[in-house]
Amino acid sequence: MYEKTFSVCAVKAPLYINVEVPGSKSITNRALLLAAMADGTSKLEGVLFSEDSEVFLHALSDLGFFVDVDKAGKSIKIVGLGGVIPKKNADIFVGSAGTAARFLTAFLAMSDGEYHLDSSDQMKKRPMRELLLALEDLGAEFMFQEEPYHFPFTVRGMRKNPEEETKCAEVSLNIDRSSQFLSALLLSAPLYLKSLRIHLTGERNARSYVEMTEQMMVEFGHAGVKKMGENDYEVKDLFVGEKKAYAARKYEIEPDVSAACYFYAMAAVTGGSAVVSRMKRDSLQGDMKFLQILEKMGCKLVWEKSAEAGEKENLVLYAPEEKRLHGFDESFSDFSDQALTAAAIAPFADAPVTIRGIAHIRGQESDRIAVMETELGRMKVRCASFADGITIYPGEPVGTEIQTYHDHRVAMSFAITGLMTEGVVIEEPDCCQKTFPEYFEILDEICRNAKEKMD
Repeated sequence: MYEKTFSVCAVKAPLYINVEVPGSKSITNRALLLAAMADGTSKLEGVLFSEDSEVFLHALSDLGFFVDVDKAGKSIKIVGLGGVIPKKNADIFVGSAGTAARFLTAFLAMSDGEYHLDSSDQMKKRPMRELLLALEDLGAEFMFQEEPYHFPFTVRGMRKNPEEETKCAEVSLNIDRSSQFLSALLLSAPLYLKSLRIHLTGERNARSYVEMTEQMMVEFGHAGVKKMGENDYEVKDLFVGEKKAYAARKYEIEPDVSAACYFYAMAAVTGGSAVVSRMKRDSLQGDMKFLQILEKMGCKLVWEKSAEAGEKENLVLYAPEEKRLHGFDESFSDFSDQALTAAAIAPFADAPVTIRGIAHIRGQESDRIAVMETELGRMKVRCASFADGITIYPGEPVGTEIQTYHDHRVAMSFAITGLMTEGVVIEEPDCCQKTFPEYFEILDEICRNAKEKMD
């Protein structure tokens, strides 16, 4: 555990990386909610245990669900009650977890109870208005204790009478600031509504995370979401009669591609290679598209079998043979968590790197576009931000203390820059507890092994 700072070891030599990363945060938190909404006992395997998932688990326990946690075995058993929430009144804390904040709010707003929800100061500043407006349109009531349409608030569920008939509903929703708003509505709608038609009113079409939600709904027994038109979705209940729950099941959570991308980027920028265990060809995760960006930068991606993997294939990245990454101009709208990763290696490219389509990340754990410009500027790297992105020019970064703004992705990304730059220190590395608690321990081991080989 690193309390205040982490000094990155500048290796300036090829890294040959073979690591295993935790389970996907996005899949873990969707699976937790689906299991709680299911009818019966589900067992989740390969679970990510991080601040975000712990917050979600505590919330489910506070709502009265039976949760059996096996951290050593990376598994959780949850007993779902077919859409029924055991406690009709509870105080729920969502911390800084965006998925918990959005998914649980929709779940509780569609229930027959009354709940008080609070969050960290960071989450109080993050977008919620669009989701809350949609839930109000569906019949939920919100009482705000501080700023309207922000945490903390009390929600009174739209099903005032638990015996009342479920209904067909239609609602408008803007997801320009977060696709989690749409996922939140889709996940909970089958429990309480005969059908829900959602009309998207904004400009952003963030498909990757929404497609993950749709696929996981199917895997837990739902018939699937229907795309009605360019901006319309419709979700209908799969089951006949009164049964409206998802189906309990055993569910394997795949590795976190967001976490894997850091190690592939390390190999790319140092001129080496990387293998991340258990990566899937048919991954549900949109951050797989970042690996295509690394290919455009000159890297080679190959699915290979190895003695360690048995008959399974591992995804191997090889850095460019000419040892220099190429610049690019691309939209990261559908995999914006990797914008910071790209920014971290951009100074070492042979041409400018332009990252577009990321206006919404200004409202995440930090204003990530401003953070990129500020921290790269402190490293004497020339860059220029614009409304929905940033251009970063080739340069030689200088060492500095990187402020992380309590943002885990800032800490993990700029540590990669430090592998090629003397004197980079990461402040508050423990902010990685949010999604990847072991990140700096694994990085430390990679650097030690590299130095031993050089010595």
